[in-house]
Amino acid sequence: MTRPTVGVGAVCVRDGRLLLVRRARPPAAGRWALPGGKLEAGETLAAAVARELAEETGLVGAVGPLCGIAERTGPGFHYVILDFWVDVPAGDAVAGDDAAALAWADRADLDRLPLAGDLLGWLDAHGVAARLR
Repeated sequence: MTRPTVGVGAVCVRDGRLLLVRRARPPAAGRWALPGGKLEAGETLAAAVARELAEETGLVGAVGPLCGIAERTGPGFHYVILDFWVDVPAGDAVAGDDAAALAWADRADLDRLPLAGDLLGWLDAHGVAARLR
């Protein structure tokens, strides 16, 4: 196994809906997750969150406080992911980079979409699901 990799994620809730991306590449290819990716050397956490959000969705957001930390492991990977609250203005998101698709998901959508890992449990534990309609 490789050494753990630091990742970042964007928790964007707008009008009672959560921004999700469907991953185009492993791990979790085809599954829905928060926009995010790997921290690059010399990059601040906030800059990484903003960059990943823009690359995957085309949106520019204001990065806020830490929402929570997730850890994902599997064959050949170990990610420690710091997820931050991000305020995004009105505007259309467009899938890019390793996002195959985008969705603004409400609480009912979370029960039907194939989510990455234990994303639903994480969203519940960190108060995100409670903000959704």
